[in-house]
Amino acid sequence: MDLPWPQLERLSLDPSVQEWDELASTVHAFLQEELALLGSQPVLQGEEALSSEQDLKSFLRSLFGSGFNAAHPGFMAYIPGGGLVTSALADWIVKTMNRYGTAHFAAPKLAELEYQVVATFARWIGFGPGFAGVLTTGGSLANFTALVTARRAMLPENFLSGTIYCSDQTHHSVMKAANLAGFSARNVRIVPTDRDFRIEVAALKSQITADRAAGLAPFLLVGSAGTTNTGSVDPMSELAAVAQAEGLWYHVDAAYGGAFLLTDRGRKQLAGIAEADSVTLDPHKGLFLPYGTGGILVKDRDSLIEAHELRGAYMPDLDRAQAHLDPFSLSVELSREHRGLKVALPLMLHGEDAFAEALDEKLDLAEYAFEAMDRTGTFDMLNRPDLSTFAFRLLPTTQTDKDLGDLNRRFLDEINSAGKVYLSGTVLHDTFALRVSILSHRTHQAQIDTLLEELNRAAGHVRVKG
Repeated sequence: MDLPWPQLERLSLDPSVQEWDELASTVHAFLQEELALLGSQPVLQGEEALSSEQDLKSFLRSLFGSGFNAAHPGFMAYIPGGGLVTSALADWIVKTMNRYGTAHFAAPKLAELEYQVVATFARWIGFGPGFAGVLTTGGSLANFTALVTARRAMLPENFLSGTIYCSDQTHHSVMKAANLAGFSARNVRIVPTDRDFRIEVAALKSQITADRAAGLAPFLLVGSAGTTNTGSVDPMSELAAVAQAEGLWYHVDAAYGGAFLLTDRGRKQLAGIAEADSVTLDPHKGLFLPYGTGGILVKDRDSLIEAHELRGAYMPDLDRAQAHLDPFSLSVELSREHRGLKVALPLMLHGEDAFAEALDEKLDLAEYAFEAMDRTGTFDMLNRPDLSTFAFRLLPTTQTDKDLGDLNRRFLDEINSAGKVYLSGTVLHDTFALRVSILSHRTHQAQIDTLLEELNRAAGHVRVKG
């Protein structure tokens, strides 16, 4: 049976120096060409069949030539993923060397490097000594790790009556994590949000009181430091006070917003995050790294270790006090690639200041886009950006309110169809809305001006068609 991909020239399993040089040159040329064309290509391209040509470069081009391109400077949907090439180089090195960096005894310098990366994140958050953390594939695994850690620390024996509190804007990975950790939907309390899409603290307190009276065991409160839908930041210090008063584990999902702690405005917006018991960060968002780079930090090192450390008989006896240097002792993963270098190398090559300046630019661009759109009177601006994401709707002209959702769905399709920018939609308080999310290192003033032009063009088009 023929394989459904090109039959390329065969290489030995351990290529010769010449074969390796030729292969690396081909891949390098492909990447160089694609990056050079990135801004001039449509951000959304139609699907095409895989290339049948007997050529690696043609095959790669056909693989990456369809769908939306999150690395494109005009991609402002979901949470953009720019993908720094310096981080990709680290992946190339790590996976070629293929050292087992998940245990300190196997690759001590790699394990120590991951710890140093986690320590850098802890410094940004404001955690003191005694923390622990691990790099994950993303926010979903980080939130799951935090939830399991909280369950083990707060309800070690019987957790079936435990209740979890989060807002109606909390990322769905928290609900998924609860399910995977053994909690049914009835254990999760979805607290309403206010007009700015931040959790209602009074409603939260009332729900906790009611649950205690019903004999349940409140144990976990999840706050959002930058929601996916609107970029809204929950009141960090107020939630910390509730958690302390009620004896809850306080977890902050800062997958989107955590990197903004590198900026003065971000630190002000996220004030109080250091009071959390655990924090999720996603370097593949705010640090512009390639997908597959997340992180979880826990203030109490022992809690993370107790929830995850199990050693097989085939593993050497080690000093348990050094378990924080073994990523396998801190997460569900045992066989995994080393992740420290993909974060450390960009920080070493570019410096923290470069990231801070880029994030400050994204804050400026979001404010600029918001103000420009608000002035037109064409849009219903649903929230002023706390960070670099906000939501809006196209206001109707002759359409009735019941057609507002359909109008904005057609509006979104018209924006994206031109391929210059790419936005996403969501549902906020039962109404369809559009989102602008600015978080790529390649997105600058020119792309925001293009966005504003496309919004005006698409608005005129769908209103004329009715």
